[in-house]
Amino acid sequence: MAKKGNRIQVILECTEHKESGKPGTSRYITTKNKKNTPDRMELKKFNPILKKMTVHKEIK
Repeated sequence: MAKKGNRIQVILECTEHKESGKPGTSRYITTKNKKNTPDRMELKKFNPILKKMTVHKEIK
């Protein structure tokens, strides 16, 4: 049976990584309910390259 509803897959990207000048990128894939959270998500996730918790924002 197929999944129903407003749940979509989104990509979260680190905001501090670009300013650091280090190569690579920190991205996470997650899902969200489009009906409950229509605006862009912002979560604190671990960045393995910077080795600390940073803010990750949803990218389009």
